[in-house]
Amino acid sequence: MYTTLIEPAELAAPLTHEAADWVVVDCRFDLARPEWGAAAYAAGHVPSASYAHLDHDLSGPVSPTTGRHPLPRPDRLAETFGAWGIDASVQVVAYDQGNGAHASRLWWLLKWAGHQKVAVLNGGFAAWQQAGLPTETTVRQRQPRKFTFRAGGERVVSTAELERAVRDGTLASGAAVLVDARAADRFAGENETIDPVAGHIPGARNHPFAGNLDAHGRFLPAAQLRERWTATLGADAARRGAVIAMCGSGVTACHNLLALEIANIRGAQLYAGSWSEWIRSPERPISRGAR
Repeated sequence: MYTTLIEPAELAAPLTHEAADWVVVDCRFDLARPEWGAAAYAAGHVPSASYAHLDHDLSGPVSPTTGRHPLPRPDRLAETFGAWGIDASVQVVAYDQGNGAHASRLWWLLKWAGHQKVAVLNGGFAAWQQAGLPTETTVRQRQPRKFTFRAGGERVVSTAELERAVRDGTLASGAAVLVDARAADRFAGENETIDPVAGHIPGARNHPFAGNLDAHGRFLPAAQLRERWTATLGADAARRGAVIAMCGSGVTACHNLLALEIANIRGAQLYAGSWSEWIRSPERPISRGAR
């Protein structure tokens, strides 16, 4: 059972034998070009893979009070997983163009739904191609299965809960550590190119998700990830897993959650609405600068 990462050669073995209890999902996506991922999938993908669109499949409808990528309703998510041929017996592998930023969202959603047998392809489609492994353009129809959403797998923090944590000093005291996965310039409010308001939530710490990766877009070894995360969180918070992960819209925060899992820092939670939901109300406080 793979529950964090899988290497291209490890995935190639069951696909060679067309194992029925393995499902591969292509999560390639580009925020600036929302239909690019589907076109890239059509041009060539890992054999037997289905395609997951971030906006349509891995997110719910956007409303005036939500962020850019709200969580799907559990019943709709269960229908989507079932249509891809996933049930409790299936090993799922998610991949994207390379760094796992979007594949991690599917990894987390399945964990949230109570499904443990899910991993991200380390290095993504780029690593698969570099290994010289086969691709196909055929879109195969998998036999649907019954997926049951089992709540309680991963915890979600609401905006109301986070407002209370900011107000009562929970974040300032270090009782919980809010970690923002956005790049340092966006966190500081110096180069906001996506959301209409720049800055970060007061008390948050910055840990850009790119810091989980090596120069080839692969996750760093567990010991190195733990060292980096302990530096961000402090030894006590790392030991307790007292982490709330966020980003711009709740997607790359899942990359940090995967890195924490690899580093054996357990218990972290997702602020799914993230920055794009926080700024929906002008009454919520914001900070700018590196801290």
